[in-house]
Amino acid sequence: MPDDDQSLSEQRAQGATLVHAPPQPLTLRINGAEHHLTIEPRVTLLDALREVLGLTGTKKGCDRGQCGACTVLVDGQRINSCLTLAMMHDGREITTVEGLGEQGQPHPIQQAFMDCDGFQCGYCTPGQVCSAVALLDEVKARQASMLTEGDQLAPGALSEDEIRERMSGNLCRCGAYPNIVKAIHSVVLRQA
Repeated sequence: MPDDDQSLSEQRAQGATLVHAPPQPLTLRINGAEHHLTIEPRVTLLDALREVLGLTGTKKGCDRGQCGACTVLVDGQRINSCLTLAMMHDGREITTVEGLGEQGQPHPIQQAFMDCDGFQCGYCTPGQVCSAVALLDEVKARQASMLTEGDQLAPGALSEDEIRERMSGNLCRCGAYPNIVKAIHSVVLRQA
């Protein structure tokens, strides 16, 4: 795979017109606070969070949308922040793992991960936690998944298989899945 400089040189030699997009202003609403930025349009949401704003709770894993380590919530929906540009979220509400719970009072999912030992190395944990929080909202809204029998989810009827299916976009290299599922299931049962 050629490096970027070689690729640009080859493009110039072939007469390609290179377009430079100047930095653009935008406002990201992150964890309840507004951040006014001026960044290049090609900056991903993940890089804006980590590199520009210093919110390093969101992890960069595969950088290809395959591992889920970079999962954040945008308007309550979970997304892979490595696959989307920051410019696309101007003015939208973004929640990272830093925005869940409060000082000394973790979000119920965070507490369940601690109670059930739902992490090993912990690298995937922020993405897993954000994804699990979105899962709880899906359950409250009675949204069906691929495994839901019937057309709507019954309250408290979330099986471990269904939790695994709903969390399938988040990978754990350490294999902490049994405890992650146990943690999520415990919160689902408490909220039923």
